[in-house]
Amino acid sequence: MTTPKGKYAWTATVGEKGQIVIPKQARDIFEIKPGDTLLILGDEERGIAIPPKGAFAELFGVAFREKDGEGD
Repeated sequence: MTTPKGKYAWTATVGEKGQIVIPKQARDIFEIKPGDTLLILGDEERGIAIPPKGAFAELFGVAFREKDGEGD
């Protein structure tokens, strides 16, 4: 099976405290550094997703965007 370019799959083990270690290759590709905060999204039917760290700004922009005509 050939992996499509830019697509990855890794495994992680959950420790006793519920912590997971993000594989080094994933940390390198996505530039995840110690102390970074990651957003974890969950859907009981679809599972867990960890979007890129830049997703915070985009998410907050959408969540707090004022509707047309409000706040003027």
